Amino acid sequence: MLKGRTAVITGGSRGIGRAIAIEYARNGASIAVVYAGNTEAAREVCDIAKSHGSGVKALAYQCDVADFAATKTVCGSIVTDFGGVDIIVNNAGITRDGLFLRMSEEDFDRVLGVNLKGAFNVTRHLSRALLKSPCGRVINISSVSGLTGNVGQANYSAAKAGLLGFTKTLARELAGRNVTCNAIAPGYIQTDMTASLPTAALEALCGMIPLKRAGRAEDVANAAVFLASDMAAYITGEVLRVDGGMAI
Repeated sequence: MLKGRTAVITGGSRGIGRAIAIEYARNGASIAVVYAGNTEAAREVCDIAKSHGSGVKALAYQCDVADFAATKTVCGSIVTDFGGVDIIVNNAGITRDGLFLRMSEEDFDRVLGVNLKGAFNVTRHLSRALLKSPCGRVINISSVSGLTGNVGQANYSAAKAGLLGFTKTLARELAGRNVTCNAIAPGYIQTDMTASLPTAALEALCGMIPLKRAGRAEDVANAAVFLASDMAAYITGEVLRVDGGMAI
């Protein structure tokens, strides 16, 4: 479905990003895994990706996507190593939760820096390569928190809401070059970022979801494959919720 295409996935060493990278490789895409700190995990994702076929190339790149200059350097290396880019998945994200009245400026700035500015940095520095692709795709991983807000996540919700505006603007600006730009808004997904929730809190949360269960990273990955494929060639500026009905 994605054979012969190159995808860049930020936050690709764990959780949702890891699942997307592996599923893209399973569908024939070569992948550039951009990660913040866990080199071993990033290499493991690359090894799994390459096991899906001899035509799949997978390389890992360490980068703080909130750093404009560092991101430019890494994106240049990716374009050189792969010869081009067809798909960008802006997935890198962190949380620094806390009630608004107690939230520090540092925690607010850092979350917006990684989760929102990081998407700008990566897409900006890969834009020239992306515009040369006959099937360019930008997929931003937002959240239902960006649609509804969430107590204790003023920074995270603001960043994820910002991604939605970013998505729609890019969709308009890049449509003339046959590049689509869409967002995925996951609900509660079982990853290492959410694993620390107490059992009682998890049960209460799942009780609020119409499907009565948490989602899997693979659920989001399947949506990301669809949006990157030719099947979604006429979809742009859309926000696809993968949340079990949580934000109905």
